Formats: sequence, structure tokens, C-alpha cells
Amino acid sequence: MAGLTADELDLFVRQWRTSGPRRRRAPRGLPVLVSYLRVQHAIPDLVPPPSEDRVDVLLDEYATFLTDERGLAEGTVRYYRSTAKRFLISVPASTYDAALPQVTASAIRSFVIAVSARRSTGSVKNTVTALRALLRFLHVRGYLDDPLADAVPAVAGWRHRPLPPIVGAGDVARLLGSCDRRTATGRRDHAILLLLTRLGLRTGEVAALTVDDVDWRTGEIQLRGKGNRYERLPLPNDVGQAIADYCRRGRRRDGDRGLFLHARAPYRALSSSAVGHIVTRACERAGLPRVGAHRLRHAAADALRRAGAPLFEIGQVLRHASPVTTAGYGSISAAELSAVIMPWSGGA
Repeated sequence: MAGLTADELDLFVRQWRTSGPRRRRAPRGLPVLVSYLRVQHAIPDLVPPPSEDRVDVLLDEYATFLTDERGLAEGTVRYYRSTAKRFLISVPASTYDAALPQVTASAIRSFVIAVSARRSTGSVKNTVTALRALLRFLHVRGYLDDPLADAVPAVAGWRHRPLPPIVGAGDVARLLGSCDRRTATGRRDHAILLLLTRLGLRTGEVAALTVDDVDWRTGEIQLRGKGNRYERLPLPNDVGQAIADYCRRGRRRDGDRGLFLHARAPYRALSSSAVGHIVTRACERAGLPRVGAHRLRHAAADALRRAGAPLFEIGQVLRHASPVTTAGYGSISAAELSAVIMPWSGGA
């Protein structure tokens, strides 16, 4: 199998397409098999040829900078790199020399305005953050003479938004009850939903968990948070019981060290999107409107607030760097607000 290179795979696909009238595409199972064999190091990894495009070379340097010097997570690096590519492509081709002389404040504003016309406010804010990071990199590495990060326009974010839908305790109970814990998949989904609703974990943090991150002796769990920070949280009894139940009677014990694995081969660790799909399917089984997995993080904060936990303690559980961020998770329902509304006499 060591000779099964990318060229050999391409040759197989070409011969497959010409071997029959219905074989116009490659076999659907081939990408899964090839990916599994590469993970097991049974066949050579796919090594793309070095690019001669100066923009691609610059983007590779930028991605290495974000990973090695800023320590950003892999998903963040991919997003920043794709944003940088869209911006650089929007600049005239003549600017692709060593100093990028035509990257001006006007070009930056035009790019942000074009993006804001077709995206939500939150998406534009993420784009602006990624664009500022690119401009700082270009200035630090000498590709830009002037620091243009301050020229990126800010995005207005209105604070007085409608109250978001709250996933209450009853909804959480219905989500958890929808998992068939007689099956391996149901035990896995139950443990994941408990981590999301009790500890307020992000989908990426759940997907990144390994069997080595659970410290059974101390009753703690280690998380890989934003910015590649390693943090520890106490493991509640019910969450620990659910994880142990899945590990004993559901999780395959060979191969991948990821804590939560796919139910079908190849048994690899779940991705962030797969964790989100688990929440979506649980909503469908429970007969609830679809909510994103991040709404369960809000539900965890809401449960702590209802239990009387102060804001700074909620921020410690959610691992926020600023209490301003935590305040956005303290949603109050309309029913709670009605208790403090002054009666209206109806006069002019």
C-alpha cells in the first residue's frame, strides 16, 4: 500500500469512469477509505505541490505566523486565511509585489462595505477582526509601510436587540430524554448534551476532548478553549456518570483517542459540525424548534443565573475573559420582566 500515491488514485478513478456507462463519478466510498488509510499512515499523505503564486506563498506565511506566533486554533487560522485571500484578490493584481503599495484605506473600506452588503452583522464583525489581523501581519513583516489596521471601519452592533429564545429547564429535560440510552449512539448523545447544557461547552471543545482529558481521580475535565488555552473544570456527577456509561457500553476502545466517536466506520472523533447535528436531531426527536448548539451554552448560563450564581461565577464556568461578554448570556425572559413592569394607567 505504500505505493498507493495520489497519481495512482487518479489513474484508478479515470479507469473507473471509463469502465461502464453508469460510472461517471468515483465510487462514493473511496474518499472515506482513502482518508482512513492516510490517518492510519498506511498510504502516503497527500502533499500538494509548492505553489508559485505569490499570493498563496504570502497566505502560507500568514497562516504559519498565526499558528506559531499567535497560537490561534486551527479553525480560526483557516477562517483568517480565507478572509485574507478574499481581500487580497479584491486588490488590483499590480499590488502583489513585496511591499503591496496599493493596499490603501480606500481599498479596505470598499472591501468591508462590499462584505457588509451580503452578510449579517456578526459575520461582518468577524471579517473585520480577521482583516485587522492581516494588516498587522503585513506591517510587522514589512509588506506595508504604514499600519493600516486602524483604517478598518468598525461595525455597528445594536445592543437593544429582541430577546433571544431561551432554552428553559423543561426544554433541556426533553432534549436529554429524547436520547435512547439503550443504544451506544443514545448514550453518546446524552453525554454530549449534558456537557453542553451543564458546563456550557462549545462544540469545538466537545469535539476536541480525548479520553485522556477526563481525570477520574480528581473529578475534573481538561478543555482546549479559545486561543489554544488549556483549562480545567469540575466534572459534575451526572455528567461523569453519562461519560463513563458511554465509555463502558458504547465507545469503541481501539484506534482514535477522541472521547466521542462516530457511530459508523471509520470510527474517528466527532467534528464540531457533527456535535451541532446531534443537537439538531435531538430537537427533532423532542418536538422542539431547532436551536443551535451555542444556545445550549446560553441555557447553561441561564440555569446558573436562576440558581442565584453571580455574574463573575457564571463567567468562570463559561471561561470568559471579560464580564461584558458574560452579560450577554444573562438573557431574561419576558415572563420574568413582567414581574417588575409598572402598571399603566392608560392616561395620555
